[in-house]
Amino acid sequence: MPQILVTRTGSDDVDWEGLAVALNGVVVEKANARPEACKTQVVRGEDAAVGADTVDGVTVVHVMIGLLAGRSDETKAQLTEAVVDLMRKFIGPEDGHRTYVSAEVRDLDPSYRKDEF
Repeated sequence: MPQILVTRTGSDDVDWEGLAVALNGVVVEKANARPEACKTQVVRGEDAAVGADTVDGVTVVHVMIGLLAGRSDETKAQLTEAVVDLMRKFIGPEDGHRTYVSAEVRDLDPSYRKDEF
């Protein structure tokens, strides 16, 4: 069930696959999800803008976690804090480079359905 989407720009030198696996572990720990239910995708964007300018030398990473309804706001906040901390470990600072990371948790819409085949 947890649907995790990482959108990112920036360096291909980051272990994005390792980050995806680690994100699944954080969601299991903080949101009491089953490991086999966590599905993470990392999608690379080509361009970024900060403010009114398109800029080179900027990395933007946003993690959106969709969970079935029922987690408390406190649990969601603890999860996003843990995700931001995890991103700091995987996406280190680079000289002359600016990195912006963010995370959010949202409830999946009641229309959410899944299948496996």
